[in-house]
Amino acid sequence: MSHSSNHVSRSPDANGYYGDFGGNHWPERMRPALEELTGAYEELRASPEFRHELDTVRVGLQGRPTPVHHLENTSNQLGGARIYVKREDLNHTGAHKINHCVGFALLAVKMGKRKLIAETGAGQHGVALASAAARFGLECEVHIGAVDADKVNANVSLMRLLGAQVVPVAAGQSTLKEASDSAMHAYAEQHAHALYGIGSAIGPHPFPMIVRDFQSVVGQEARAQFLSITGGALPDHVVACVAGGSNALGLYSGFLDDPEVALHAVEPLGRSAEPGQHAATLTFGRPGTLHGASSVVLRRDDGGPAAVMSIASGLAYPGVGPEMAMLSKSGRLSVDTVSDEEAVATFLRVARSEGIVPALESAHALAFAIRLAAGRPPTERILVNLSGRGDKDVDFVLTRYDGNESLRG
Repeated sequence: MSHSSNHVSRSPDANGYYGDFGGNHWPERMRPALEELTGAYEELRASPEFRHELDTVRVGLQGRPTPVHHLENTSNQLGGARIYVKREDLNHTGAHKINHCVGFALLAVKMGKRKLIAETGAGQHGVALASAAARFGLECEVHIGAVDADKVNANVSLMRLLGAQVVPVAAGQSTLKEASDSAMHAYAEQHAHALYGIGSAIGPHPFPMIVRDFQSVVGQEARAQFLSITGGALPDHVVACVAGGSNALGLYSGFLDDPEVALHAVEPLGRSAEPGQHAATLTFGRPGTLHGASSVVLRRDDGGPAAVMSIASGLAYPGVGPEMAMLSKSGRLSVDTVSDEEAVATFLRVARSEGIVPALESAHALAFAIRLAAGRPPTERILVNLSGRGDKDVDFVLTRYDGNESLRG
């Protein structure tokens, strides 16, 4: 909640824009709800009491701080740059998502709301929101695409165990974009008593700002930890997977003002670069509006959101958050892609080399880091956001890739 970054303190502007991207493009009838949220958040973010309560929950419920860990075996195998990971997979509920979920839950309590509504793709955000809602005595309603619900059934069961109402969405591709559509409609109908605990740094102002701020704890911790580990040296490269941008912005926030630190955004190339076979928005997208904000969007010829595909459900989204779009356009970060095949190979490699099972989403970032490290000298250091654990993906990978020789040991 406290920011040392000059970039963060300057963005967004008073109208919720990050350069050319952002704003509020929701229907006029929703403006009072967004203005109420903006006012409440601006007041509470400056409150020492609010920050203390949030920090207390982060320690007790989440288990923060999470460590920075050297992937020593992988680094030695490569013989190149050293790879370190920020272990967000060690958070309660298994991913970085709980960082902003507990923030939204506490915000809802302070605003007098009694319910949280949100979407989820891989299920990690849904489980985190359900856990936060249970901790603060709130109702919880989670929308998930029917395809994703089948794929991450264990997480769906966890949401229900934690008391959430799970709403499967059978429309369009029945994945993250459709879940977001459904959740936003539900919030529009229930905003008088409910708060939208959005799943990433997307949507109309002030949602991208709020999510980034709550996630900035990742970058603040990582910076201090890395300096301690290295005796005062910063990483040469900081890497995160990207869809909406919550885990990436969380880690980047600690290093945005350090021009000597290269920032890398890793997108899902899926099966190929052909339209509909990937979800690489910054690589192939163009300016557009999606879910209430102007940003970069994968679009069909008629202007609507394009079909997307990724083995990682949490990355299968046809847009990107407005701040991520601005950072890409400004050249502050470089954008790279990783295919499904490379992500699965990395999922297996890290599990067997390090004893860590990364989420398929995080495996994209790790795959790029491994590729980057192999071509860099051992004096360089790479920091990766290991944004989630892969328990949810194990059965899917073992079943789908059972014929792969690498699975036979």
